[in-house]
Amino acid sequence: MTVSREKLFCFGLGYSAQVLAHRLAALGWTVAGTSREGGGAGTFPFDRDHPLADPAGRMAGTTHLLLSVPPDKDGDPVFARHGADIAKLTDLRWLGYLSTTGVYGDHGGGWVDEATPAAADDQLNQRSRWRVAAEQAWLDWGRRLGRPMHIFRLAGIYGPGRNALDNLRLGKARRIVKPGHVFSRIHVDDLATVLQASMARPDPGAIYNVCDDEAAPPQDVIAHAAELLGQRPPPAIAFDEADLSPMAASFYRDNKRVRNDRIRQELGVQLQYPNYRVGLAALLKG
Repeated sequence: MTVSREKLFCFGLGYSAQVLAHRLAALGWTVAGTSREGGGAGTFPFDRDHPLADPAGRMAGTTHLLLSVPPDKDGDPVFARHGADIAKLTDLRWLGYLSTTGVYGDHGGGWVDEATPAAADDQLNQRSRWRVAAEQAWLDWGRRLGRPMHIFRLAGIYGPGRNALDNLRLGKARRIVKPGHVFSRIHVDDLATVLQASMARPDPGAIYNVCDDEAAPPQDVIAHAAELLGQRPPPAIAFDEADLSPMAASFYRDNKRVRNDRIRQELGVQLQYPNYRVGLAALLKG
C-alpha cells in the first residue's frame, strides 16, 4: 500500500476545517492542527496569547496549510505569531485563508464577483474590516515570499448540526423579515470540495467566492425547512422589531448576490447542493 506524503495543517480545526480534514485523512493524508484548548491526537492549543508550542516540529512536513482562525482588532493572530514560521516550511505547496463575502459590503441586492473591490472601511462592519486587513496581509506575504496563497470568501455556512432544520427542532428558529434582503449560503461539504479542487490546481494569489447558486431571503429558508418537517413556520417578525444583538443585526447590514462562476470555470467544481432546498432535503434524509 502506498502511503500518502501529503500533510494538512489547520490553524483552527473548527466546523468547516474538520470536514476537509476528515476527507483528506480518509485518503491517507496526515492531518494536524489547532484549537483554542487543544486536545486529541494531532490537535494543539493556539490563540493570540498562547502561540503554538514548537511550531517547527508541529508543522514539519506540512504540504498544505489552511488558515481559519478569525482576525481580531490587533490583526490576524496566526500571521502575527507564526507568519515567520510558516515561511520556513520547505514542503509547502498550498495555503488557503478562509475569509468572508462580508468584505464586499452592501450592494443593495446587486451582484458581486471576485473583481468587485472590497468596500471602504466606513462601509464595513468591524469584523469585515478585520477580514480585509487579514486578506491583504496574507496576499502581500505570499507575493513577497513567492508562496502559493489563496483566499476563499465564504457565504453563510450550513450543514449537519448547523442548519434551519435543527434550529426549528430546537425551537431556536426565528423568521425575521427585512423586505428585499437576501443572503448567500454554502453547504459545508461543497466548501470542502472547493478547497480540495484548489489544492489540486494551485493558483497563487487567487481569490474565490464560495457560495451556492441562489441567494435567498432568510425567512424563505426557515419557511421551507418548516414545510419539510411538517411544521407551521414561526411567525414573521419585522427586522425593526426583532431586537437582535449587534452581531446578529450586522448580518442584515449587507445585501448582495454573490457570483460563483470562478469555482466552476477555474476549479471545475460542480456543487452537490446548488441551493438551500437541495441542501435541506439532503440533511433531512441524512
